[in-house]
This record gives sequence, C-alpha cells and structure tokens, in this order.
Amino acid sequence: MTRVKKAVNALKRRRSRLFRTKGFRHGRSTKERQAKEAILHAGASAFAHRRDKKGDFREMWNVKISYGAKSLGTSYSRLMGGLKKKGILIDRKILAGFVENNPEIFKKIVALAN
Repeated sequence: MTRVKKAVNALKRRRSRLFRTKGFRHGRSTKERQAKEAILHAGASAFAHRRDKKGDFREMWNVKISYGAKSLGTSYSRLMGGLKKKGILIDRKILAGFVENNPEIFKKIVALAN
C-alpha cells in the first residue's frame, strides 16, 4: 500500500476549523481540539435556539394581541375563542400587525369575534 501524506488536507481542515472559531475566547480559538469541541457545542446551541426563536415570536405576538384586546374591553382568550368559533382564520402574526399598524381593522375583527 502506498504512503498517504495528508499535509494539504490536514492544513485545510485545521484552517477552516480555526476560522470558524475566530473570536472565541481562550484556547477555543487557537487550539485544534478545543476548537472542534467549541464548534460542536455552538452548533447544538444554534440548532436549539432557531427552534426557540419561533416560540419567542409567538409569545411577543400574543402579548401585542392581548394588549389590543384589553384596550377594546375584551381578553385575549375571549378574542381567540370567538375567532375560532366564527371560523375566522387569521394567524397571530397578522393580528399583532393589525394591533400595531391598523387599529381600526383590529377593532372590526374584535367586533366580529364578539
């Protein structure tokens, strides 16, 4: 079997790994083993937090809708329940946008739900 020297490939891998950990603290940005571990942990956190982000937005929309509903004399749960019973399919993102940008349209939607 012929001898395989992996100088170019090893350097390329090392360079790319250390480039991805640029800005990390201590040995995590300069030492290959620590950099590998840091990349794995960072990737796991990034994956989880992309999922969390969706929940964070939904929470924010719920707060905005609740504020708009309270200012019109109803509660968030009554509003959402009323919309569901009437078969009005508007998602929370759109409703939150109406509260912020078009309060008159939101007022009409609340009137329909009650």
